[in-house]
Amino acid sequence: MSTVDPQFPLRQRLEGAIRAAYGDEAAAVDPMIHRSAHADYQADLALALGKKLKKNPREVAAAIVERLPADDVIAQAVVSGPGFINLTLHSRFLAHAMEAMRLDERQGVPSAQSPERVVVDYSGPNVAKEMHVGHLRSTIIGDAIARVLTFQGHTVLRQNHIGDWGTPFGMLIEHLLDERAAGDDANVSEMSAFYRAARAKFDADPGFADRARRRVVLLQGGDAETLALWRRLIDQSVRYFSAVYARLGVTLRPEHVAGESTYNAQLGDVVAELERLGLARESDGAICSFPPGFSGRDGEQVPLIVRKQDGGYSYATTDLAAVRYRVRTLDAVRIIYVIGAPQSQHLAMVFAVARLAGWAPDNVRLEHVAFGSVLGSDKKMLKTRAGTPVTLASLLDEALERARNVVKSKMPDLDEATQEVIAGAVGIGAVKYADLVNDRVKDYVFDWDRMLSFDGNTAPYVMYAHARIQSLLRKADGPTGEPAIRVETTHERALALELAQFAATVSKVADSLQPHRLCGYLHELAVTFTSFYENCPVLKADEPERSSRLAFCALTASVLARGLDLLGIAAPDRM
Repeated sequence: MSTVDPQFPLRQRLEGAIRAAYGDEAAAVDPMIHRSAHADYQADLALALGKKLKKNPREVAAAIVERLPADDVIAQAVVSGPGFINLTLHSRFLAHAMEAMRLDERQGVPSAQSPERVVVDYSGPNVAKEMHVGHLRSTIIGDAIARVLTFQGHTVLRQNHIGDWGTPFGMLIEHLLDERAAGDDANVSEMSAFYRAARAKFDADPGFADRARRRVVLLQGGDAETLALWRRLIDQSVRYFSAVYARLGVTLRPEHVAGESTYNAQLGDVVAELERLGLARESDGAICSFPPGFSGRDGEQVPLIVRKQDGGYSYATTDLAAVRYRVRTLDAVRIIYVIGAPQSQHLAMVFAVARLAGWAPDNVRLEHVAFGSVLGSDKKMLKTRAGTPVTLASLLDEALERARNVVKSKMPDLDEATQEVIAGAVGIGAVKYADLVNDRVKDYVFDWDRMLSFDGNTAPYVMYAHARIQSLLRKADGPTGEPAIRVETTHERALALELAQFAATVSKVADSLQPHRLCGYLHELAVTFTSFYENCPVLKADEPERSSRLAFCALTASVLARGLDLLGIAAPDRM
């Protein structure tokens, strides 16, 4: 790591200088290092250290600078402002870091020193319903997180907690039987139509509604015929989900499905164990848990219902069973829930009860990756003109069609087959990037023109930078000399410093679970490369600059491709 990430040796040297100036205890202060407009990096540590030592921060910073070793890493260290330390690196050190990064198949990103078993719970559509735009964010944010953690070397257990149990299945199964009796073996693949017809019949026909309720009892009781019909609905839905995931380039597979029904046999024991532990009691006929710290406007404690008045179980019971199973059986030490922000209090209460019950010990991290909504141009929830949710399939169809038009207008010389491949990558990539580029906790406006633009922080812009480099490398037909990277010009230095941030960026995404940080990095890298390309001749340069710059280009392309892949986005070689 020290040969690739400049922050690592800088941190080592700063800690050594602090220790030399003020002792081992002072060296425990974490030196905050970030890029600076005034130097390569700026260290922000003297303010905190000065407060701890009761000394003037500038004097502290000067004492640290005085004790920094003269070596081949730091070319200059200067105190600035109220006590910042501006650091400039030796060009030779930067070149060495770039060369190590170029020769590393992981582009300088280290594997996790202590790999963990991580559950990522994401997507979670409902059986017998079409996926709509509301499922988009959970699916692609969760997949990006799973990809990043997998790349780091963690064992990632994807869990697709689909809605595959409960009262609606009574009406769905009865409708399936009615269609079969009428000689029309229903095509469950027509998800929305099938569900709407069952719902309408349930609301309009009291006899059908009674049959549906009785069917729920049979389902919960394990009736063989009912379970077989239920399984058919599940299998057909999972095939449909898998087709959507394949179009989206998402890594969820049928074997990752672990729906609500997975925990049915455990729900009674979950409630009984909570009661034994004194964590659940009767309240208005229901069994509830009252974790501390959750109260309503009236000051009363908010209940987490684990068994309803009618004896049935709730989503909370299933979620608690899932936490217990994921810790005890899957041995997860980090469980990540990619679920919309409106579920924040529900999950916080589930987490609190799981902690109190001992099902999630202190060494297990429970994390809610909350996200906002996708809005239309009217700043309201994105819907069709008819007022219904936009289906994910129709959204992807439109993305592909719009991308085709863009590709044909910008790349008319490419053959039709190549245009189609590029359009597929651009269309799907643009939709995913436009979502991921936003801070996930915020709502965002869905804007076709912006997301398909070749300007700005968009997938097409980053993709084009990668394709442009690949075109350059094809024209070069390889370096003519030894392809060792040199850092001599201002633009080469800027590109090297940007490339050196890749490992730290991936680490930040893995820690913060914020994919927009990676999008921002890739855009900045593409911008920095464009400036390098426009100011540093490559093919027409003399040796050894030509070979060095070609190596710089190849490294940049590999980082762009790797970064896009971690987001689940393709990087075409031609655009």
